[in-house]
Amino acid sequence: MSSSALLFVIAAAIAHASWNLLAKRAAHVGPTFVFAYGLCCTILYAPWVLWVLVFEQNEWSWPIVGCIALSGSVHLVYSLCLQRGYQLADLSVVYPIARGTGPLLATVGALLLLDEPATVRGISGMLCVVAGVLLIATQGQLRRLLQPEAMVGVRWGALIGALIAAYTLVDAYGVKTLLIAPVVYDWATCATRTLLLLPNTARQPRQAWAAMKGYWPLAWAIGVLSPMGYILVLYALRDGAPVSLVAPAREMSMLLVTLAGLYLLREPVGWGRLVGCGGIAVGVVLLASS
Repeated sequence: MSSSALLFVIAAAIAHASWNLLAKRAAHVGPTFVFAYGLCCTILYAPWVLWVLVFEQNEWSWPIVGCIALSGSVHLVYSLCLQRGYQLADLSVVYPIARGTGPLLATVGALLLLDEPATVRGISGMLCVVAGVLLIATQGQLRRLLQPEAMVGVRWGALIGALIAAYTLVDAYGVKTLLIAPVVYDWATCATRTLLLLPNTARQPRQAWAAMKGYWPLAWAIGVLSPMGYILVLYALRDGAPVSLVAPAREMSMLLVTLAGLYLLREPVGWGRLVGCGGIAVGVVLLASS
């Protein structure tokens, strides 16, 4: 992976971890909060998108429109499942499982569907990340996966991970093959999922406004961080970085958010989670050197 792509991924990981910590604080608001921060994203990034449309992105086709619509739909389902998962389980279980199964499935998809070459270091790095995820989620006790209270987080995390893999492959095709400008692509998918949520919010506007009382600052903050965390990933992909390396490497955000969940949110600390964080760090180093 090139040094520029690695820098993009590191910055994206920091932004992604930050906005997920903020989203956890508003998890109980549900779909209304997803709509609110989607609206903020759409407003905040519109000037940049207009500039790119005027000076860079001037070719459109039905495949491009279809790719954006598909990506927007998958991102919407992902956002709703993420909020619901945070409502029902610990962030330090849902988030690591999601961010671990996501790159695993995305890497397999990239190797099979996008014909990307497999390397020993790349595969080893991915496996280290997955092992780290399992240690974090179970605190070093794999038997926890069979316990009912843990299985709630594991199931939601696995579902979210599958959605991450799906939109990663669709989006890689969009920026690599269809050559859609990353900021335009991300903005269009964000606007699409926000539009799809509009009828649900518009049915009870007063209740939605009341539910958001005190949470608009969080929505605006996520409106800045959430797109930035993914636009940087799309730029890394557009610059030639393979999905099979970028998808696992961006899970540095999982390490950051897990540590934050342990120490800031007072979630349980154990040797298994700390060793798991080490496994993720080693995996990222291997991926970066691939």
